[in-house]
Amino acid sequence: MPTCSLCHAEDASPVAVAPRTDSVLLCATCRAGVETGPEDTPHWRCLNDAIWSEDPAVKVLAWRLLKALPGAPWARDLLDMAYLDPDQQAWAEAGIAETPAVVHRDCNGAVLQQGDTVTLIKDLPVKGAGFTAKRGTAVRNIALVPDNAAHIEGRVEGQRIVILTEFVKKA
Repeated sequence: MPTCSLCHAEDASPVAVAPRTDSVLLCATCRAGVETGPEDTPHWRCLNDAIWSEDPAVKVLAWRLLKALPGAPWARDLLDMAYLDPDQQAWAEAGIAETPAVVHRDCNGAVLQQGDTVTLIKDLPVKGAGFTAKRGTAVRNIALVPDNAAHIEGRVEGQRIVILTEFVKKA
């Protein structure tokens, strides 16, 4: 019975490692992690061995899975130690899907853009500034926080503040 190239579980089937036609044998658990992204569970500790595999396709797939676990310190450490030759590195990076851009939406689901004007839908106490931003206040020329879809920045009463998108509507 074929075994998984990553975790050595039984009942594995071949999966292509895009963009090349090389394939590796994966069990159902590893296949799900490749398709939907792995979660930091003990199962993925198998990557400690897989990243050092002699098979380039296994090594590339292990690198991609480790890269998909940015919140796991052990995965970051292993990525720092791992070496892929330039050809394997290019292959590994070519198969990673582009991360979708962060989309900022107001309380009604309307997409917010840099420079838009929004209106506050609730009184918001501004921490550290000693005032409350009143409901109905227009915030002009907002700035989008690039790595957090829930935050925007704008000026209220002369203070630059961070505002949660759930408390604004597009004007």
